[in-house]
Amino acid sequence: MKKILRGYSPVIVIIVILLIWQWSSLFFSIPKWLLPAPTDIFNEAIKGWDSYTHHLVSTTYLSIGGLVIGVSVGLIVAIILHLLPLVRQAIYPLLILSQNIPIIVLAPLLVIWFGFGVLPKIIIITLVCFFPIVVATLDGFRQTSPELVHYMRMAGATKGQLFVKLEFPHALSAIFSGLKISATYSVMGAVISEWLGANKGIGVYMTLAQSSFRTDRVFVAIGFIMILCLLFFTVIMLLEKVLLKGRRHTNE
Repeated sequence: MKKILRGYSPVIVIIVILLIWQWSSLFFSIPKWLLPAPTDIFNEAIKGWDSYTHHLVSTTYLSIGGLVIGVSVGLIVAIILHLLPLVRQAIYPLLILSQNIPIIVLAPLLVIWFGFGVLPKIIIITLVCFFPIVVATLDGFRQTSPELVHYMRMAGATKGQLFVKLEFPHALSAIFSGLKISATYSVMGAVISEWLGANKGIGVYMTLAQSSFRTDRVFVAIGFIMILCLLFFTVIMLLEKVLLKGRRHTNE
C-alpha cells in the first residue's frame, strides 16, 4: 500500500487540488472570466480543439527545431571550451554574464535585426537551450576519474582518444541532465518568441485569449505547454535509459 501511495502521490495531489479548485469555484460563485472551474477548462479544451490545433503543431515544431539547434551549439561550445583551456578561461565568464540578460529584453532586438520570421524565434530558443547543455557537459567532463585519465595516459592514449573513449562517455549522464532542462526551456522560449510577433502558435493563442478575457482558453494554453514540457522530458528520459543501459552493457 505504501509503495502504491508513493508511486501515485503526485497524481493524488493533483486530483485533490482540482477537486478543491472545482468546489471553490462553485461554492464562491467565482466568475468564469476571473477563474474558470477545471470542468469549464476541460470542456473548452475539447470543444475548441479545431481552433488551436494548428497553434499547438506550430509551437511543437518550433520547440523541437530550436532544441536541436540549441543542443548542437551547446555541445560544440562545451567541447571546444573543454579541449582549449585558454579559450574556456576567456569565454566561460562571458557565457555566465550573458545569462543575466533576460531573453524578453533581447527578443525585440532580434526582431529588429532579423524581422518577424522564423529565424529570430529559433535564435531565442537556441539562447535559452544551449547554456544548460554547456554547463552540464563541462561539469561532466570535469567529473571524469583522474585515476582513469592517468591510466590511459600511461597506456599512451592521445588527447583525442582520451576524450572519445573516456571523457565523453563519462559525461553522458551530465549531458542528459542538461538536455532535460533545455527541453523544458525550449517550449518556454518558443512561447516567448511567439508573443513578440507571430501569426500562429500557443503564444499567439494565449495572447488572443487574454485580450478577449477568455481565461478558460488561457488555462488551456498553459495546460498544453505543461504537457509539451512533460512529453519532451519523458522522451529524453527514455532515450537516456536506452543509451546509458547500452553503454553499461558494453562496459561490462
